[in-house]
Amino acid sequence: MSDTQLAISFAVAISLGALLGLERERSKGGDGGAGVRTFALISLAGALAGYLDKSLGLSVWALVIFVLVGVLLVSAYVVAAIRGDTGITTEVSALLAFLLGLLCAHGQLQLASAIAVVMALLLALKEWLHRLATQINTADVEATLKFAIVTLIILPLVPNDSYGPAPLDALNPYKIWLMVVLISALNFASYLVIKVVGPEHGIGLVGLLGGLASSTAVTLGFARRSQQDGAEAPALALGILLAWTVMLVRVAIMTALISWELGQQLFGVLGVLSVASLLAVAWLWRISQRQVRGEVKSGSNPFELSEAIKFGLLFGVVVLLARAAQLYFGDAGVYVASAVAGLTDVDAITLAMADLVKVDPASLPLGARAVVMAVLANTVAKSAMVLGLGSSELRRLMLPVSLGLLALGAAGLWLLL
Repeated sequence: MSDTQLAISFAVAISLGALLGLERERSKGGDGGAGVRTFALISLAGALAGYLDKSLGLSVWALVIFVLVGVLLVSAYVVAAIRGDTGITTEVSALLAFLLGLLCAHGQLQLASAIAVVMALLLALKEWLHRLATQINTADVEATLKFAIVTLIILPLVPNDSYGPAPLDALNPYKIWLMVVLISALNFASYLVIKVVGPEHGIGLVGLLGGLASSTAVTLGFARRSQQDGAEAPALALGILLAWTVMLVRVAIMTALISWELGQQLFGVLGVLSVASLLAVAWLWRISQRQVRGEVKSGSNPFELSEAIKFGLLFGVVVLLARAAQLYFGDAGVYVASAVAGLTDVDAITLAMADLVKVDPASLPLGARAVVMAVLANTVAKSAMVLGLGSSELRRLMLPVSLGLLALGAAGLWLLL
């Protein structure tokens, strides 16, 4: 290592230690605990130990320095514990600061910097992480651990072969469970956001967050609410439309994750629908006269094993029906299956078509039309909820928007033919 490289390594080590020390000093409020200077010196000690080990071959002295630093940290913890502070975060951070200096001395500057940034982030988010912990109950932890087991341990053991009588051998256990992992992860993201932010929000935020989980559920809930408080119809319509917009973006993301080619094919149609929906959102926002508050519940943990299995079974059935419909009824059969599935949920048929296109690229036009048809069927079902259960003012606001989106979707479907 040249003198310049050596100087850079030691400078980075000191800087990373100082960064962690700044956060610790801010967090401790200047109570005399380890701060900027202490952490910088500990990281410098780590760099010195690494230099003795790598450049001078004095591994024993490097180990001695590490032991001495460890003894000092243990002593500091004992003193703090006697004073009533039993937290060990500062001591663990200091030990990691030593190892960061060691990494710098061995030339791993990028790795050390990345670890230091992650450490600083975790330390700075102390209050937020503690609040998050209070939002998660025992059932959430148990369900998440169960899902982690079946995903990280069982998934690699699931056979990656197609089963079923030819030519209906379309059931692949590995792909089915992989789709379960994807959809559950997307659901868990919305679940976690609602847990962190809290159950009470403005109605627009309810629609935005609720659309991540189920735009159909948001539509049903807000349509019923409009009958109880018709004065809130503009805000309720805004929440419904935001949920619909999120659903369109969600479909695009899921499709592109499985089949980038299908995602590109659908970009135009879903993009136009999303832009039109956002324009309608802006219009509804302007005519909303007052802010109202709504409530969205996080619902059951989407990592619950029973829910994952149900979706897996649904996905498998949809895949099998789509294959059978294509074989025995041609493209028309796939379209019928897509429309029927889309009346209740677009996720299963979207993932099934994306998987079909990935396996058989020649089915790209068929898959694109099927996904758009499922989206249209889902929009029809939600529009029917608004018209059948909503107040007269909600129907008046949503009817032109629904008709406009359906017309644009139908035009996009026609262009795909």
